[in-house]
Amino acid sequence: MEKYYITTAIAYASGKPHIGNTYEIVLADAIARYKRARGFDVYFQTGTDEHGEKIEQKAKEAGLEPQEFVDNISREIKRIWDVMNTSYDKFVRTTDSHHKEVVQHIFEKLYQQGDIYLSQYEGWYCTPCESFWTETQLVDGKCPDCGRDVEKRSEEAYFFKMSKYQERLIEYIETHPEFIEPESRKNEMLNNFLKPGLQDLCVSRTSFDWGVKVPFNDKHVVYVWIDALSNYITNIGYDVDGESEEFHKWWPADLHLIGKDIIRFHTIYWPILLMALDLPLPKQVFGHPWLLMNNDKMSKSKGNIMYADDLVHLFGVDAIRYYVLHEIPFANDGTINYELIIERINGDLANILGNLVNRTISMAKKYFDGKVENKNVREDLDEEFISSIQELPSKVDECMDHLEIGKSIDAIFDVLRKSNKYIDDTMPWSLAKDEDKKMRLETVLYHLLESIKVCASELAPFMPDTSKEILRQIHVEDADNTFCEDTVYEVENPEPIFMRIDMEKKLQEIESKKD
Repeated sequence: MEKYYITTAIAYASGKPHIGNTYEIVLADAIARYKRARGFDVYFQTGTDEHGEKIEQKAKEAGLEPQEFVDNISREIKRIWDVMNTSYDKFVRTTDSHHKEVVQHIFEKLYQQGDIYLSQYEGWYCTPCESFWTETQLVDGKCPDCGRDVEKRSEEAYFFKMSKYQERLIEYIETHPEFIEPESRKNEMLNNFLKPGLQDLCVSRTSFDWGVKVPFNDKHVVYVWIDALSNYITNIGYDVDGESEEFHKWWPADLHLIGKDIIRFHTIYWPILLMALDLPLPKQVFGHPWLLMNNDKMSKSKGNIMYADDLVHLFGVDAIRYYVLHEIPFANDGTINYELIIERINGDLANILGNLVNRTISMAKKYFDGKVENKNVREDLDEEFISSIQELPSKVDECMDHLEIGKSIDAIFDVLRKSNKYIDDTMPWSLAKDEDKKMRLETVLYHLLESIKVCASELAPFMPDTSKEILRQIHVEDADNTFCEDTVYEVENPEPIFMRIDMEKKLQEIESKKD
């Protein structure tokens, strides 16, 4: 069985994640579930990044020790990942003792082989981003990443010799076009960072204590770039003294799924660190776009944050999974607001999907007491309809191979729309009036049930609970994604899959809760 190792970026344990942060874990989950359904041996890792000055400060403000603070936040992040029905195999934490020990081993190895050296750092520091910047990198005197104020700092620090590996990384990226996706991110890394020349990277700090101690100089803590990024290997059996069988099974990762704002760290710092450790690079890094609130980046200061658990309470898990997976294109930012969610639920989930399932099962119960077989009385329009069902899995495969999740869902809903049109074209209610057309009527309903079965099977990675409920109603336990000629269907009484929402009433309810 072919392996597939997928990771998300580990979530920074400074506060509750909003729906934009949560999008990444749902996206990774959809990919992991899809790969499992296609027969891959999948390992899906996520977790929390728990060290750093910002967390030390937040803990102090909350009147807590840093460990207690990150325990609370990590628990909350894991809870939300579980609310979203994500199927991760391991939830890692950078405060785990094993991770910290291996990080120390990595730091010491790099120091002993001359890739890390002690020097003095002076630069402009952004605490929220935990990044140093040169004067020329600042934008209007502020942090180029987040736009916040920076402060001048000078301190003793260990540095990693990035420039030593610069040309090797450029060559690797240029000869492995699939390594960074989308391509626009690859061009940005090459032209804006690598080719102009890399500065050596500050990889330790002395101005705070909350981190992994440098093993041979405990005044210093190991900085985020080595600590957090190493989680992808420390938790699958890597150590500098010898790698486990587990590590050899899973590494290199097949996909690092990350936000576009941290692409530099994953496509420059992380590959160079791996090169210094003489390890293979991950096969692909995908910098996904953002989910914006009314086309604006979510932030507490703007008061425009939506939380996943609140949205699930309002609309249900699979409706929110559907929305975020469908509405964020491959390379462009998506947008979210309550009106758009309701429009999608009403238009796609209730009208197209729910309506089809309900109509089909109702007719099967009404005309054949719920038991439907293929009588094979076909007409010309059946051939095109059946072809669209048969071609669906390969269309989904093609989209998923390119990580175009929204297009995969579009392909499924295209068949669902054709199924509704097939009902309109064949008019089962009219066929039911003629006893001579009873076998034709049963054939039509059989084709519709096969379409529902295949579409529900293909929807499982994106909307797992909905897929299960549809298959339960048509009495299919082990669904496959192929059109079969000889199934015998015995359907349940129909139950609504998705109900239409009264937009005005729902928006008033949401506003009243805010007040």
